[in-house]
Amino acid sequence: MLVFVYGTLQRGRALHHHLAGQLFVGAAKTQHLYRLYRIDWYPGLVEHRSSGQGLAIHGEVWDVDEPVLKVLDEVEEVDSGLYERRLIRLQEPFEQSDVVAYFYLGDVEDCLDNGDRW
Repeated sequence: MLVFVYGTLQRGRALHHHLAGQLFVGAAKTQHLYRLYRIDWYPGLVEHRSSGQGLAIHGEVWDVDEPVLKVLDEVEEVDSGLYERRLIRLQEPFEQSDVVAYFYLGDVEDCLDNGDRW
């Protein structure tokens, strides 16, 4: 499965070791539909529904196998409701690809807007 990572899972970051043995597909940017917030020492990606307010978030696309996908779900605390894994819209060359990302489900009202990259 193709996964878009935008924060601590990227190469050279704190949690990248969880992607060991997986295939780096390439650098990527989202469509201008999202915002990235500083939650704590990690970022949170949210869909921005207001017209013209979204950014193209920079990140990486990885091809991960099912066991690693389960680990990523644990790391991102999907079962506890911190993040949700779902499809994301990317720019070319991934525009027609089914790629998922982890979306933050918490309140970002008091969080710092982190711009277009972590």
